[in-house]
Amino acid sequence: QVQLVESGGGLVQAGGSLRLSCAASGRTFSSYDMGWFRQAPGKEREFVAAINLSGVSTYYTDSVKGRFTISRDNAKNTVYLQMNSLKPEDTAVYYCAAQAGGGYCSGYGCYVSLASYDYWGQGTQVTVSS
Repeated sequence: QVQLVESGGGLVQAGGSLRLSCAASGRTFSSYDMGWFRQAPGKEREFVAAINLSGVSTYYTDSVKGRFTISRDNAKNTVYLQMNSLKPEDTAVYYCAAQAGGGYCSGYGCYVSLASYDYWGQGTQVTVSS
C-alpha cells in the first residue's frame, strides 16, 4: 500500500508561481511512475503531467507546456510540480498519483489515463485569482 500526501497549494494571483509536493510512503518509490492530475469544479479530473520512474521522461498536457515542470527526488520519495505563469483556468484541486507497475506505461497515451494509476493522494487546492 502506498500513501500519497500533497502539499503546497494555495491562493495566488495570475502570473504567480506555486510548487506542489507529493510525498510517498514506502521504500519502493523509485519503482513508481508518477503523475499529477487536476479537477476543477463541475469538470472531470484531467491529466496535467507525468514522470517515469527514473525521472528521465516527462509528459505534459498542452495547456501547461512551458509553464509547469514535473520532477522527482527518489531519495526523498517526493514528486514535485513547479507551476509558473499561473492562469485563472489553472484553478483546481491537484492530485498526485502513483503507478505501481514500474515501467508499465511506454507512452503518452498511457500516462494520461486515470486508469493507469493505482494510488491517489487526497488533493491540494490551487486557486488563481485574476
